[in-house]
Amino acid sequence: MASTATQPEVDGLEQRLRQRAAAKSHPLDTVPVDAAHQPRGRIPNTPLSVSVISFLLGALFFFGLLLFITNGYGQYWWSTRQLGFFLAAWSAFHWAEFAVTAGWNRDKCSVDSFLLENGALYHIAHSVALLEYFITLYFKPEWKTYPYVTSIGVIATVFGQLLRSAAMIHAGSNFSHLLAFRKVEGHVLVTDGIYRWFRHPSYAGFFYWALGTQLVLQNPISFVFFAAVLWRFFYRRIRAEEAYLIRFFGDDYRNYKRAVGTKIPYIP
Repeated sequence: MASTATQPEVDGLEQRLRQRAAAKSHPLDTVPVDAAHQPRGRIPNTPLSVSVISFLLGALFFFGLLLFITNGYGQYWWSTRQLGFFLAAWSAFHWAEFAVTAGWNRDKCSVDSFLLENGALYHIAHSVALLEYFITLYFKPEWKTYPYVTSIGVIATVFGQLLRSAAMIHAGSNFSHLLAFRKVEGHVLVTDGIYRWFRHPSYAGFFYWALGTQLVLQNPISFVFFAAVLWRFFYRRIRAEEAYLIRFFGDDYRNYKRAVGTKIPYIP
């Protein structure tokens, strides 16, 4: 009697478990397989959040691109090509972080992959950079009239973005936004492709991307600040990460480290 009565309940539980398992494999799912990559930010990890963020980043990119192409038609003092490129580059960077992760590293993909909650210092730095740009542009607009500096910045920014995205795509599932403290199954040492010339191409890419944006804005103070802070961050990050990589791969990584540099100044 008891077993007959509970049979529908068991069947219902099994059905719910199957539905949950099927939901986890849905193409729109953004729940990382590894618990270490579960989202930790305040933005809900849902397809709706992803679509809204993508829309807003796309709108900002279009606005920035329009400013860059038209120079704002000279309508307002702040509507410049420099600002337009910065806004387009910033929005493209964050969209690309998610898009590349979703396309080539889906098991680690979540709303955190946009890197929009990348620490308070990150947003403070960009806010200070914009503040420096607007104050200088308003009071000393002649200090923003060196087109070759902006051109060098555009090249550095585009190069940095392409380098970082190429590194993430080539590394595939071996890439992570987080520092790996343990070697997971399937983790291999990538030394070919872009990694043949850059030991940490994603770090070098971001380094030159960030400095390029400040050259575009012709921000001398923020350029020096960005260079110092990023160099310090990547110097410490690379030392910590490589300690684990040597533990994971031993002499293979030591030989690779000796043969290939980071291409970040003064970080061998």
